[in-house]
Amino acid sequence: MRTKIACGWLVGNENGRHVLWRDAELVYEDDRVIFIGKSFEGVIDREIDACNRLVAPGFIDTHVHSGHRASHRLISDVGRPDYFGQPFLEISVPRHGTRVGGDPRYARPNTDGAREDLALNATFTVAELLRNGITTFVEFGSQCRVQEALHEQVGRLGIRAYLGPGFDSGRWVGGEAGKLVRVNDEEGGRIEFAQALEFIEETSGDHGDLVRGILVPREVETCTIDLLQATAREAAARDLPIAIHAAYNIHEFYDIIREHQKTSIELLEVIGLLTDRTNIGHGNFVAENPSLNYSGGRDLDIMGKHHCSISHCSVNIARRARYLDSWERYRRAGVNIALGTDTYPRDMILNMRTASYFGKVASRNLRAASAAEVFEAATLGGARSLGRPDLGRLAPGAKADITIIELGGRNSLRYGPVHDPIKSLVECGVGDDVETVIVNGVVRMSNRAIPGVDFADLSVRAQTAGERIWSGWQHWDPHGRTAEEMSPFSYPLRA
Repeated sequence: MRTKIACGWLVGNENGRHVLWRDAELVYEDDRVIFIGKSFEGVIDREIDACNRLVAPGFIDTHVHSGHRASHRLISDVGRPDYFGQPFLEISVPRHGTRVGGDPRYARPNTDGAREDLALNATFTVAELLRNGITTFVEFGSQCRVQEALHEQVGRLGIRAYLGPGFDSGRWVGGEAGKLVRVNDEEGGRIEFAQALEFIEETSGDHGDLVRGILVPREVETCTIDLLQATAREAAARDLPIAIHAAYNIHEFYDIIREHQKTSIELLEVIGLLTDRTNIGHGNFVAENPSLNYSGGRDLDIMGKHHCSISHCSVNIARRARYLDSWERYRRAGVNIALGTDTYPRDMILNMRTASYFGKVASRNLRAASAAEVFEAATLGGARSLGRPDLGRLAPGAKADITIIELGGRNSLRYGPVHDPIKSLVECGVGDDVETVIVNGVVRMSNRAIPGVDFADLSVRAQTAGERIWSGWQHWDPHGRTAEEMSPFSYPLRA
């Protein structure tokens, strides 16, 4: 079937670079774009009117953790100083001998009653991603049952996904008096790695090739050298991309140096884990970061030499008083910058704006992290990190993954007059401006509605799940704090 989109504005692509068209047409046949230009002369089967809209390639979210993220609601404006603002330590490190309660992502594989919660998390994740114009996502290392639940929703709701159960050789726990302790489980890591390979073998290519595999050793500091070397070997043998949290955590940065006399990035290079399909989760605490006071750092040059990527989650790290230092230096070094949402909201437009503003401030240059550059990171940057030249762009031969965005701010006057649609989108837009989403040539959201998703019901169910998580917080928190003690209300609460 041939579909023509009549575009008010269109982000096309020529010779690997985005270009803007005004009052143009895009035609796709089945799952591929076949024409971009002023007037298509061939036969079409249907037409989509986007004359007052921006037609753009679907966004690629390179850093997703499944769920409604209720735990993260407890770390706004608060946190343990000894965690240095690292969010996962705040919400996923249980007291030794316990497990994180209420969240199925941390439940034991044989825990009863988790299936419904896993389905809720997966539905919430995929629906929110689509709602914000994201057509491809990378899930960053949740356990096998989480991946299975996501796999089901990918088929039902029709998003493109890179899935693969995470694996590691240990984890962080809260020891005596809440002290941060790393415990080892090498055998458990080998078992998880085997399960990840099996899952990828069984699911890659499913749902009309919407599902592909990715190897995710969760964090560099919780994986043994043997496990990381095995990851590098299997990724090369099976032609798989890799995602790993590294250069993201002050504890990790100094621990790796103490243990290996190398930075995390230097260690990954020696192991052979750095390639042009390696996604470094965050990558903001590199040796060159002046706040780390490390002399002679060359992490950026190493990453640039291997053309690897960072998944820059600008909103999440800004919330924890951190930023990328600096956008310009990463680009000059040749590091591919892709964007991820990581926590909440899964609003890629908000992440573009935050990346742009902090990129300017950190680079001390008003021309840094331009609207064009952050939009490229949300599209072409993500495609490069996955080795997918058919994604993140709209040109003949590319996949028909398309986002249609209203530039009127839903009658809010938020945009004002639009001169350059990309600058207006980055500076004034929000995820709710996304109106239509097409994945693989199939309309998956129209007029902000996704077939099979009741947003009101989903919101109520997520709130109920969140209340359950918060009510049991004290049972596993390293300091035995209740949710209210950990995260006091902004103002005194009155009954």
